[in-house]
Amino acid sequence: MEKEKLPVYHGAISKEEGELRLWKDGRDGSYLIRNSESIDGVYCLCVLFKGYVYTYRMFMDGEGSWTAETAPGVERRYFRKIRNLIAVFQKPDQGIATHLRYPVAVQINTNSDDLKRQTHPSSQPSTSTNINPYHQ
Repeated sequence: MEKEKLPVYHGAISKEEGELRLWKDGRDGSYLIRNSESIDGVYCLCVLFKGYVYTYRMFMDGEGSWTAETAPGVERRYFRKIRNLIAVFQKPDQGIATHLRYPVAVQINTNSDDLKRQTHPSSQPSTSTNINPYHQ
């Protein structure tokens, strides 16, 4: 994961911290990636949709390809790079709650107390323009 240097990779933050960061953004389709708290070497793709944060496990298989757990009945797909996985999930109907629209990038010097003061889905969405690094 570190090799790809993804702006949406937040590292070893808690589930609660990830949710706070998504609620701060407040837009359906906001997403980030964090380390799994329960399984070493597994990552979580967290997506905000209608006030809830949906979490999908992402992991590398034994052959070096990345995959993500999606809705039951959706065929599992494999990718050489996480960037490719993200690019596919930016399209609708890929087996997750909503397609990925707004990357929540890691913010340097983010104060967790400031995030906790935000009210969850009713907080004002960010007005900054996000450049999508996954279509480069």
